[in-house]
Amino acid sequence: MRIVNSAQQYPIFGSEIKCPHCQQIIPALILTDTYLCPRHGAFEVSSNGRDLVHLQSDRQWRLWNDEWYRQHNHPDGIRFEIHENIDRLYTQGYRAIKVMIAHRYIDLVSPYLETAAISSNMQRLYGLSVEFSPPEEEEPRWGIINFELEKELGTPKGYPYFRSF
Repeated sequence: MRIVNSAQQYPIFGSEIKCPHCQQIIPALILTDTYLCPRHGAFEVSSNGRDLVHLQSDRQWRLWNDEWYRQHNHPDGIRFEIHENIDRLYTQGYRAIKVMIAHRYIDLVSPYLETAAISSNMQRLYGLSVEFSPPEEEEPRWGIINFELEKELGTPKGYPYFRSF
């Protein structure tokens, strides 16, 4: 008879996690690779053991420093997430001044970047200067996180971030 310890009964991320959508603590289903949120449904650990997949939408997340980051495969997803975070900064009394986007999204977002009139090699998104991160081989966190906003205290002039996509 083989004895199974309790850690082997749960998915790789443990007996409970924070729901990637609502941050509520949700339980793992014993002897499965699934977590169940009462508000958002089932999330399953992918076969690669790195991603958490929302079964209803097929959206994927990866964990970094106890926080889930959505993994985008469409430009609107990453652009919306950046826009949402710029707006959140604004409501907290800050203005975003620059965005660094993960290197893996270059092909996804480049068609949506504006070239600044000041310098032909400066690209902008929502009025912010854009830089791309080093490749994930150089800095592993960029294989998981999507972007970082540089901010400063104050309200942006004209608040240009409400431009439509």
